[in-house]
Amino acid sequence: MDAIAIISIFVLAVFVGFEVVSKVSSTLHTPLMSGANAIHGVILVGAIIVADHSETNLELGLSVAAIVLATINMVGGFVVTDRMLEMFKGKGAAGKGEAANKSAGEKK
Repeated sequence: MDAIAIISIFVLAVFVGFEVVSKVSSTLHTPLMSGANAIHGVILVGAIIVADHSETNLELGLSVAAIVLATINMVGGFVVTDRMLEMFKGKGAAGKGEAANKSAGEKK
């Protein structure tokens, strides 16, 4: 493939991705993030496999960088998903948990 075709596919993918994500309603963002985290897990496994098959130091360095970046991306996605799920919990559920912790600490 020549460079023009690759750039055209990339630009088209950016526009399609933006349109798809912008049309998602706010109630579906948490399941969408969970699905993205699963995809990032697959990318991490792929980066580990590539690191295993690397033959030169450059290949190994690039694959280790891919492993680090994929790990950061996956962990960050889980943190964001956890925060989003916390928003759906009622204020009463959070208050009850804190009260239970305080009463357990006072009994000691």
